[in-house]
Amino acid sequence: MFVSFFPRPRVFFLSVMLWTVIAIGLWYGADRDLGLRLGFAPPADDAVGLSIFWSASYLWFDVYFAGAVALFAAVWWLAAPHPWMRWSVLGSAFILFLTYFQVEVSVAVNGWYGQFYDIIQAALSHARPVVAADIFASMGVFAGLALAGVTVSVLTTFFVSHYIFRWREAMNGFYMAHWAELRRVEGASQRVQEDTMRFSTTVETLGVSLIQAVMTLIAFLPILVGLSAAVKSLPIVGEVPHALVVAGLLWSVFGTTFLAVVGIRLPGLEFRNQKVEAAYRKELVIGEDHADRAQPPTVRALFADVRQNYFRLYFHYMYFNVARYLYLQTDVVFPYLILAPTIAVGAITLGVMNQILNAFGQVRESFQYLVTSWTVIVELISIYKRLRTFEGVIGGADPAVVGEAVVGEAVVVG
Repeated sequence: MFVSFFPRPRVFFLSVMLWTVIAIGLWYGADRDLGLRLGFAPPADDAVGLSIFWSASYLWFDVYFAGAVALFAAVWWLAAPHPWMRWSVLGSAFILFLTYFQVEVSVAVNGWYGQFYDIIQAALSHARPVVAADIFASMGVFAGLALAGVTVSVLTTFFVSHYIFRWREAMNGFYMAHWAELRRVEGASQRVQEDTMRFSTTVETLGVSLIQAVMTLIAFLPILVGLSAAVKSLPIVGEVPHALVVAGLLWSVFGTTFLAVVGIRLPGLEFRNQKVEAAYRKELVIGEDHADRAQPPTVRALFADVRQNYFRLYFHYMYFNVARYLYLQTDVVFPYLILAPTIAVGAITLGVMNQILNAFGQVRESFQYLVTSWTVIVELISIYKRLRTFEGVIGGADPAVVGEAVVGEAVVVG
C-alpha cells in the first residue's frame, strides 16, 4: 500500500513530520524577519481582496514553501530514489499548498465581511454617506475572492483525482508483480481491483480534510484572539480572557464528545454489518461453482442476519441523528448567545459581528473533524486490514489461511 508509492514509508513520514516542525520553527523563529530584510513587506492591515495574494509577504511564503519542498525532495531523491517520487513527494506537497491557499481565501473572505457589513450598517444607520457604487464595489471584491476559491477548488479536485489514480496504479503494479503468489488467495482479484482504488481514495480524502482542518485552526484561532478584544464577557460565566477562543474550544469539544458518546455503538454495528454481508456474499459466490452450497435454508439464515443487523443499525442511527441535528441546530444560534451581552451594549459593529460568526464557524468545524469523518475512518481501517492480510502472502503466509482471514477481516474491521 505505501511501499509501492512512497520511498521507505516509515522513515519518509517521520522525516516529513520532522522537516515540517523545523520549517515552521524557522518561519516563526530564526527566519521571522528574513522576508522583511529581503524586501517582502506585509500588506496593509486593511487590505482586502485578491491583491493580498500577490503582495510581497504572500510571495515570500510561496518562495519559502517551494524552497523547503525542493530541499526535502532533493535529499530523498539522492537517498532513496523511487519511481513514483514525483507524485508521492512533489504531488503531496502541491496538494498541501493548494489546501493552504483555499484556507487563505477563507481568511480573506472573513476580512471582507468586516468591510462589507460595516458599509451596510453605515448605510442603514445613516452614520456616513454610502452610495450604491460602494456596495457594488465591495461585492465585486467578494466576486474576485469567490472566483479564486472556485478555481483553486476545481484545480485541487482535478489534481487529487490524478494523484489518487497514480497511487492506485502503483499498488496495482506492486501486486501484479507478485501475482503468482497472490492469485491463490480467495478474492485476490477484488483486493487488486477494488480495494486498491478504495484505499487510495479514502486515504487522500481523509488526509486532505485533516490538513485543511489543521490549517483552518492555525489561520482562524489568531483571528478569534484578535476579535476577542471586543468581547469581554460571556453569558452566565462573565468576563473571560480571550472569550471567543474559550467559547469556541469548549463548544467544539462538547459537540465532539457529545456525539461520540451518543454514537458509541455505531462503529461496532458497522463492523458487524460487514461481517454478515461478507458471510452472505461468500456463500453466494461458492454457490456459483458448487450446487450443494447456497441452499435456500442457508441463504435465508444468512440474509436474516443481514436484515437484523441493518434494522439495529437504522435504530441506533435514528437517535444518533436526533442528537446530531439538535446539536447542529443549537450550533446555529450559539454564537449569537455568546455575543448577546456584547451586542446589547453596542460594543461591536455589524461587520465585526459577521467576522466573529464566520471565524467561530471555521474553528468549530475544524474541531469536529473526527465527528464528521469517523465513518470513513472505520471504512479505511477495514480496507487497510484486508490489504495487510492479503500482503501476508508476499511475506510467506499460507494462501489458504490468508484467504479465510481476508473474509474474516470484515468481522473485525468492517
